[in-house]
Amino acid sequence: MNAGLHVKNLSVTLGGNSILRNVSFDVKPGEVVGLIGANGAGKSTALRAVLGLAEPDFAEIAVNGTPVAGMSPRVRAKTLSYVPQGAPVHWPLTVERLVGLGRIPHLLPWQDMRAQDSAAIEHAMRATDCWRLRDRLATTLSGGERALVLLARTMAVGAPYMLADEPTASLDPYHQLQVMDIMRAEAARGIGVLLVIHDLSHALRYCDRLVLIHDGKVLASGAPDDVLTDENLETAFHVAVSRWQDGTGQFLAPHRTGGR
Repeated sequence: MNAGLHVKNLSVTLGGNSILRNVSFDVKPGEVVGLIGANGAGKSTALRAVLGLAEPDFAEIAVNGTPVAGMSPRVRAKTLSYVPQGAPVHWPLTVERLVGLGRIPHLLPWQDMRAQDSAAIEHAMRATDCWRLRDRLATTLSGGERALVLLARTMAVGAPYMLADEPTASLDPYHQLQVMDIMRAEAARGIGVLLVIHDLSHALRYCDRLVLIHDGKVLASGAPDDVLTDENLETAFHVAVSRWQDGTGQFLAPHRTGGR
């Protein structure tokens, strides 16, 4: 099997409801793949199933040919890092210590941080504009600050694949763009990035490929231009969009709701 994260025929039932049916996609090293779709389409469930946090009815999920289900928790944590959406912080840890939790999969029990661990933590915090917050208690952060800190914790893991559930939620426009730039920078380092994303302009400009999920199935998959067609957007989101382009790239924005 080719290198990459491969998900084949993922089906999930929750509470007696069929959430996903035979969903397949892959993420190659060095690319950003966006999962898009309306609320309730099953995007976050797909991420959680890949991570083993949601039990699928059926799925073939592998990284570089190794089934994820057969990985030990430690190996899985070093292979697939995760940025949850809106995760609370309950412990009165400093921000630097919270980000440092991302290095746990690399340490033996009771082992002290090594020089490479400290370097990974500082790099992740500086990349996400969190270094200035390093001495703050994590419980005192705003929602946007917390989102950046949790992203830094995930980056500190140094996993070859990073999964992120709406990483720009709660962020102001500047930090939204910063986070998307970070995703591209991680991909440039050879990291495979899979993210749930709602902003269609960001999806168009920053993702190499998109997977559009509708009614629990893949409606379209491929290059952003091929997925974000007027027909697909009307079907999945019940909206029409305006499109334009300037010197920095393409943009699109919904401008009306359609009939349901």
